[in-house]
Amino acid sequence: MRTLAFISFTERACMLACELAAKMRERGMDAQVAGPARYAERLGVDAYDSLDAWTAKHFASCDALVFVSAAGIAVRAIAPHVSDKFSDPAVVQIDEAGVFVVPLLSGHVGGANDLARMLADCCGAQVAVSTATDVNGLFAVDEWAHTQGLVICERVLAKDVSAALLEGTSVGFVSDFEIEGDLPRGLIASTAEGCSLGICVSYDETAAPFKRTLHLVPRDVVLGAGCRRGVESAYFARQVLDVLAQARLSVRAVCMLASIDVKQDEIALHDFARTHECELAFFSAEELRAVQGEFSHSSFVEKTVGVGNVCERAAVLASDNGVLICSKQPLDGVTVALARRPHTLCFP
Repeated sequence: MRTLAFISFTERACMLACELAAKMRERGMDAQVAGPARYAERLGVDAYDSLDAWTAKHFASCDALVFVSAAGIAVRAIAPHVSDKFSDPAVVQIDEAGVFVVPLLSGHVGGANDLARMLADCCGAQVAVSTATDVNGLFAVDEWAHTQGLVICERVLAKDVSAALLEGTSVGFVSDFEIEGDLPRGLIASTAEGCSLGICVSYDETAAPFKRTLHLVPRDVVLGAGCRRGVESAYFARQVLDVLAQARLSVRAVCMLASIDVKQDEIALHDFARTHECELAFFSAEELRAVQGEFSHSSFVEKTVGVGNVCERAAVLASDNGVLICSKQPLDGVTVALARRPHTLCFP
């Protein structure tokens, strides 16, 4: 969680919002506060003209909204914007006396439950968490996936996993990656016989260890790419997706596309990043040459852009010196390499 927007409607509420926002900034978050114009300047907060306009703007742009107000005000304000728990921001309500903190929306995936606990800790308030898995002390797969940087592939099955755990039914669990900590209550390691529903943590979302498999894909792979000038977007995407398919690696795992700065105006790279919602990073030839490790080398590429390999070096550099999991794949006009960022999975 990075960006928080507080809103208040009385002077007392605004003072509490300012106090909480300051403590959130101490924790590395970008927190802003808005209040009525009549005292906004005196208290050093942003003035808002319309609650509807403020909510629409920050619901679309912030990780979390915090209403220091009555719950009803918050509910009415966000109602027109609520869409999907996998994409809605966290919404938390706290009364102006700082007695109760209530996560109203996106408790697990958006992090509203954790934010509410954090805010309560800052002002000595009591948290009122109502999500069923929390109330019953059970594993919440959507919350865990969010905190671990995992993409949930089948949303309906995620709900079925929670329902099964609430009913006391065991859920299977397998992972292609080492996970620190003990399995939470209700999960059974491996494809235990009689476990028709299970969770699979893997880059391969076609794996089917259970009759009904919920796939969780680590979003920690960096795609390093090189390409000829003016390559078509559809062609570039097809080549990349073919490499991913051959590696049995879901495109959902790709969190970033990296290349050399002379390619930063290539439309194909931007189109791929936008389509698959991954970040873009471009590096100079000097930066790429400085990357430590053994990489394939092309004298032609070095003569053309100043470094003998773009895709492998860009993938490793953008992955924080991660592990190269797929070396350079030279295709017709496109080169692709894949690296995995250092990423430790754990159970609380």
